[in-house]
Amino acid sequence: MSAAYIQLPQDDPRDTCSSHGDDPSGVDTEPPVLALEEDAHAGVKKVEAAQRVYGRYSRWCLFIGIGLASYIYSLDASTTYAYLTFATSFFGKHSLISSITVAQSLIVAVGKPVIAKVADVSSRGTAYVGVLIFYVLGYAVIASAPNVGTIAGGIVLYAVGYTGLQLLTQIIIADITTLAWRGLVVSLVSAPFLVNAFIGSNISSAVIEHIGWRWGYGMFAILVPISLAPLIITLLWAERKAKKLALLDSPTHTRTRSVSTPRSLKHESTLTRFLRSAEQLDLVGLVLLGFAVSLTLLPLTISQTVNGQWKNGSIIAMLAMGVVLLAVFAVWDLRYATMPVIAPRFVRNRSVVCAACIGFFDFMSFYLTFTYLYSFVLVVKPWSLVNATYFIQTQSVALTFFGILAGLSMRFLHRYKYVLVLGLTIRLAGVAMMIHSRGANASDAELVWTQILQGFGGGFAAISSQVGAQASVPHADVAIITAVVLLLTEIGGAVGNACAGAIWSNTMPSNLEKYLPWLTDEQRAELYGSITLAASYPRGDPVREGVINAYDDTMKIMVTVATVLSVVPVLLALAMPNWYLGDRQNAIDAADLTGRSVVEDGIEDEEEEEQ
Repeated sequence: MSAAYIQLPQDDPRDTCSSHGDDPSGVDTEPPVLALEEDAHAGVKKVEAAQRVYGRYSRWCLFIGIGLASYIYSLDASTTYAYLTFATSFFGKHSLISSITVAQSLIVAVGKPVIAKVADVSSRGTAYVGVLIFYVLGYAVIASAPNVGTIAGGIVLYAVGYTGLQLLTQIIIADITTLAWRGLVVSLVSAPFLVNAFIGSNISSAVIEHIGWRWGYGMFAILVPISLAPLIITLLWAERKAKKLALLDSPTHTRTRSVSTPRSLKHESTLTRFLRSAEQLDLVGLVLLGFAVSLTLLPLTISQTVNGQWKNGSIIAMLAMGVVLLAVFAVWDLRYATMPVIAPRFVRNRSVVCAACIGFFDFMSFYLTFTYLYSFVLVVKPWSLVNATYFIQTQSVALTFFGILAGLSMRFLHRYKYVLVLGLTIRLAGVAMMIHSRGANASDAELVWTQILQGFGGGFAAISSQVGAQASVPHADVAIITAVVLLLTEIGGAVGNACAGAIWSNTMPSNLEKYLPWLTDEQRAELYGSITLAASYPRGDPVREGVINAYDDTMKIMVTVATVLSVVPVLLALAMPNWYLGDRQNAIDAADLTGRSVVEDGIEDEEEEEQ
């Protein structure tokens, strides 16, 4: 193995990836940290063993299951985002969209490491079952919600399922594909967006006009279990068969030292087992992270709804506590946690850090432009509901199409960095273009092209950055590193949502007063709280034109900030190492998909030159 593969020393006991040397005394000891590591990687061993079980038909069942799971995920994303606007307006709380989406983003972010740890500790199939339960329960709560608070609660439950489905699908793909093909397979999994961007727009419009937003949410409580069943059954079958054939105990399928379970562990009490599980999942760190991010972001969106606004003591206290808890989380995870969410070796890994930061700033920029874009075009443009929904789907279609091109490019280039830098540069151009093309007087073509360019660049960047991060770690770390990158990415989205909400709540009321001074405070408050009321006035009406000007001024601030932030990912991409994408599970050890050691002639020298 070339020295180029060894990125960093692992002298920190919490950095143990999969093995340590035996005790020099000759006694086969088992340090507590090593035992925890072996337990935490049990799910990875099951995956590698299952690779030896799949035959032609069972592998097709796996692919079909992944396809169905991906389709229902894309249909969900292509329809339900539109229902929230009408659900909040139904209760006269349209302005709370940002607060609800911030809460959703927090759960989506913080939930990823938990689900990744569960998938590693137990199995991929078991994790899917838990995801399904939260998914169905969340949508059932939303569909029957009597007020906007219950909607928010249901979305929090649903967010656990949604983030789990997203993450586990990416983990499964990383488990069953080599680096050369991974980008293409990941992009093809998103292919249903090409269809659902149009089908979903018609479905959501028909649902809103005929049966209402409640059924729009409720139907997924039925569709999701049906769609996930083939994948869950296939995964559990493979895991069970591998166990029955004793493949999990085979010394040839794993590169790690075999570790037997001490007798004392077989007789653990329930409390001890819980504490060990909590240690493996780093529940303390996850709780600290959740509270820290929540207390930091929520004040940004609720500041205008409390007395004294930013001078309110509660707002100041939440911000201060959020910053303090964020520091406590960093100290806990980097110094004291036995199995930290963000291990020190991840912080020292340039590929992981750059990929996570790229995701953070890219999502922050995206949500600054996207959070209120649907509401913006409904008011500013004289488009039908269907056409407005088509427009919102433009970027998703572009993301999917150009993501497939990115996967093909990486398959033949065997490099990802060129694709990443090009994509982020094009995305920057698309965001900057919105500064000029956001308004009511801009042509429809201009506005659509801003979304196409952002989708073009985003499709290239999303696929390549994820593959780059996964290439830099061994298989045992793939699940958690995917979760960590997506964690920072989703937190970036939460920050973007919060900033959009802060800009909206701090500027929109004054802009309405500026352009509609003849209306009473109550009338302006109604326009601020309901998108349907604002859009009910015809174009040319003084009220509609005043609202358009107010929206236009507010969007200009959001888009300008987003453009500045979009520069940062380009710089970070230039700092990433350009890993060779070969026929292995990762780029730092010689292992195939079953965990066996393989040798690829010529690759090591090429990688050494590149690094």
